[in-house]
Amino acid sequence: MKLFCLSLLVATCLHAELTSEQQQVPLEVLPTDASLAKIVLIAGSTSNKPGQHEYFAGCALMMDWLKKVPGVAPVLVADGWPKNEAVLDGAKVVLLFLDGGVKLSFLEPTRWARMQSLADAGTGFVVLHQGIDCSADKAATFKNWFGAAFQPDIGCRGHWDVKVDAIPTHEINRGMAPFELLKDGWLYNLHFAEKGVTPVLASPMPDSSRKTADAKANAGRAETVAWAYERANGGRSFGFTGCDLHANWAEENQRLLILNGILWTAKMEVPAAGVASEVSPEALKTNWDRKVFLPKAAKVK
Repeated sequence: MKLFCLSLLVATCLHAELTSEQQQVPLEVLPTDASLAKIVLIAGSTSNKPGQHEYFAGCALMMDWLKKVPGVAPVLVADGWPKNEAVLDGAKVVLLFLDGGVKLSFLEPTRWARMQSLADAGTGFVVLHQGIDCSADKAATFKNWFGAAFQPDIGCRGHWDVKVDAIPTHEINRGMAPFELLKDGWLYNLHFAEKGVTPVLASPMPDSSRKTADAKANAGRAETVAWAYERANGGRSFGFTGCDLHANWAEENQRLLILNGILWTAKMEVPAAGVASEVSPEALKTNWDRKVFLPKAAKVK
């Protein structure tokens, strides 16, 4: 009985309702101007500890930045999937910022079918952080949709500092300069689609993080952490495996990467200097999830 109660408490904490602050953020508001590019930002449900996996807060920031981009209409969705699926109709881009693996919010068959219909229609996909992680039976589809899939047979993951010394020439990288992201979470050594993938950013990874035989065989190699994908049917996808640590939205180059990537995926012109954005320390503290966990010392007998 104690174990059941503890499980119920943990589940309740991990799936907490929106905070009063979050409830002030407009959700699933359809644009009234059909000429605007609808960008649907899907924020996953509550996950991890405060300051990590702040999916709602991150998507709310992106919505504010995108509102200032001419020709764009961002729409924010909470809890991993729209309550009104009409939100997805005619979307130029669907961005997924959520937990991966068995926690993916679109594994239910009707949702999976809707994702496939979006892919078939050429809708752009942006996938951030753990959203690229899937079970082995879904990996082929992930490569078709997103250009990549994280699998534990060769893939590695963990938290460490990453330094990007080289910025390849690509529309997504406009305005960017070498930068460093501290204490972020990363997935690398992905399975990539055979055609259509262009690495956008790569960085050396700590050799201590190379846990699989394939990763160890490539010690010292700069690993792709962001990529652009031209799908066979003309649709585009963009992925970045960072964005674990919410504080790193303060890094302008991360914001440029993601916002430029959204525009590129929507087949819109990326400004020569990249998409401008600003964020204050106060803004970074807004719209965090309510995360309440039992202390580590708590035990069940």
